[in-house]
Amino acid sequence: MEHELISRARQAGAPLIDAARSEATFIWRGRTQPQLIGDFNDWCAADGAGPRDPLWPGEVEHGLWAYTLALPRDAYVEYSFVVNGKPLPDPLNPNTVPNGMGDTNSFFYMPDAAPLALAHRQRATLHGSVTRYAVEAGDLIVGTRRSLYLYQPPVAEPCPLLVVLDGPDYLRRVHLPNIVDNLIAQGRIRPVALALVDNSAAARFVEYACSDSTVGFLTDIVAPFARDRLNLLDARRMPGAYGVMGASMGGAMALYAAYRTPDVFGSVLSQSGAFSVLNRDLVIFELLRQCNPKPLRVWMDAGRFEGLLECNRRMHDLLASRGYDVTYREYSGGHNYPSWRDDVWRGLEALYGLNR
Repeated sequence: MEHELISRARQAGAPLIDAARSEATFIWRGRTQPQLIGDFNDWCAADGAGPRDPLWPGEVEHGLWAYTLALPRDAYVEYSFVVNGKPLPDPLNPNTVPNGMGDTNSFFYMPDAAPLALAHRQRATLHGSVTRYAVEAGDLIVGTRRSLYLYQPPVAEPCPLLVVLDGPDYLRRVHLPNIVDNLIAQGRIRPVALALVDNSAAARFVEYACSDSTVGFLTDIVAPFARDRLNLLDARRMPGAYGVMGASMGGAMALYAAYRTPDVFGSVLSQSGAFSVLNRDLVIFELLRQCNPKPLRVWMDAGRFEGLLECNRRMHDLLASRGYDVTYREYSGGHNYPSWRDDVWRGLEALYGLNR
């Protein structure tokens, strides 16, 4: 006879969510005891190495393992089981998502969370246009040529430009143009154009680790290229009219680029910024401590589950102590694009809301 946990999982889906207790019960069938890793323990190493430990489901009956975990009611969670050193999605959970590194994670939402409706294309909403280009940048970037997607909002008046690092990911995984379309249509932000810049893949870390070459690429190549093809405010007459955003290393690079060129980029949207790498702070910390504050508006978010939470808290505290206009938010999630997608509208409203 099938165990009650399996029967419930077949009917309600896995993991089993107890809304009253704000708990999730993970279930695994197999001869070998699995490990459970995910956002909740910052994807600790399968061998137990690292700052957090894997979770070990207990045996409910022969070949049936379960683990109950308390989680915030508004959490988005990605996870995997690990068997014989290999991460595996949950076979009882049909909801999976690419993790950006060639594997697939299982995911779920707790009762007070849901996917962002703004990310869906609405038929009744006016839509902007997205056009793909290839830009030449000589020695400023690896490979000399880079893909660039330009989004023109569906308006006639000139707009500020928001440069988006890791642009194709924000285009395909976040659906950022849809979010901007819907926020404009609902009167929640003023129109903003986007320049979604591709990364260099293998050299992404080098290009985004507070690189002045990347700053030059954004200010001398990307911004003028976008200005010639989109209906933009003139940043030469309105210093700081543009913004720059990114996630993880891209979030750190966004803040660095704006700090270095506040006459171009006056606004920063940083999601889970990797301001500290391998237990070493990036140079942006020391620059902010030692140099005079720049006229920047900064919006930051970070997941309560992720290892970068501590450096984001320190960065926020440093910016605030130095007198910057900074807003900081923590969400119940980890280091992934669905979390950034579900939270990015808040940053857009903070920087481009009609009351700004």
